Amino acid sequence: MNKRILVVDDEPQVREVLKMYLQRDGFRVSTAEDGEAALAAYESASPDLVVLDLMLPKIEGLEVFRCIRAKNATPIIMLTAKGEELDRVLGLELGADDYIVKPFSPREVVARVKNVLRRANAPASSNASAKAVEIGEVRIDPRTREVLARGNLIELTGKEFDLLYFLAQHPGQVFTRAQLLDQVWGYEFFGDASTVTVHVRRLREKIEMNPADPRYVLTVWGVGYKFEKE
Repeated sequence: MNKRILVVDDEPQVREVLKMYLQRDGFRVSTAEDGEAALAAYESASPDLVVLDLMLPKIEGLEVFRCIRAKNATPIIMLTAKGEELDRVLGLELGADDYIVKPFSPREVVARVKNVLRRANAPASSNASAKAVEIGEVRIDPRTREVLARGNLIELTGKEFDLLYFLAQHPGQVFTRAQLLDQVWGYEFFGDASTVTVHVRRLREKIEMNPADPRYVLTVWGVGYKFEKE
């Protein structure tokens, strides 16, 4: 069955162009022009992925984002203008799967949609025989996509889990942000690498006893990040 995509943007031309390009690739596309319409369309269409502009009338994009995330983990790709760095970082902290800066190529959006959907659907098959990783008081199970820290079940977004599991599979090995983008996000990144920094900070807040003095996800200054081995 063709995947359902919800495109939310207050610019009619953006909605129509993205709808046309996505439909060409076989997606079923719904659109919404403001925050209220977006939430209504989300309920009625039950999309597999949402392309969401952050600058919306009636209900702002970040609030729409929070409402969707409160319901489930539907993948969300944010659309942001060049000057909206703060909103972009907030969206990443809320668990956005990707972001695209305007102006953009419609083909790039289609490629990002395909990539995010592919990764969202991959765990059931690709991790079926993968082994759990247990280091110190952290246990990561790729089959159930569950993380335990000090015996407590930790709720992670899809990308937070992917990043943590990748680092934990290579304890002690240092990765640059560019390498992590390539290995975890799986595409050539268009823009800065702040998304990695944001996800690392979120992981520390969730799994570390003291995020300011992390024990597991460590920064190697001037290089990148590693998962400490014990």
